[in-house]
Amino acid sequence: MATFHLQIVTPDRLVFDGQVERVVARTVGGDVCILARHIDYAAPLGIGEAHIVDENGKEHTAACSGGMLSVDNGEAILMATTFEWAEEIDLARAQRAQQEAEEKLRSLQRDEREYTMAAAKLKRALARIGAAE
Repeated sequence: MATFHLQIVTPDRLVFDGQVERVVARTVGGDVCILARHIDYAAPLGIGEAHIVDENGKEHTAACSGGMLSVDNGEAILMATTFEWAEEIDLARAQRAQQEAEEKLRSLQRDEREYTMAAAKLKRALARIGAAE
């Protein structure tokens, strides 16, 4: 299968730099799959799982939240606020974060800002759990 160059970066590190067959990521509008020869494209990232298939056909899963995904002249860059490979995720910690976020959501009455923050934390915990399992 044809490959293309992908870079994955966060504010504190270069996560990946190499050839891939495809990248799947969650944008604010839903999941997208980028393949070789994709048209130029840009979209804001949401919170969810990301998957890449490297040039050897091996799939890698991660939890990803926030940032941008762009394709320019046949090369892709995924600039994420957070990006954690499945093997880097502490599953027990993510499950505790899920429980804390769910408890917080149940306890909130009418504070829309706190509710929105707690819901975002729950989404991130669920994405991390999904990627790690």
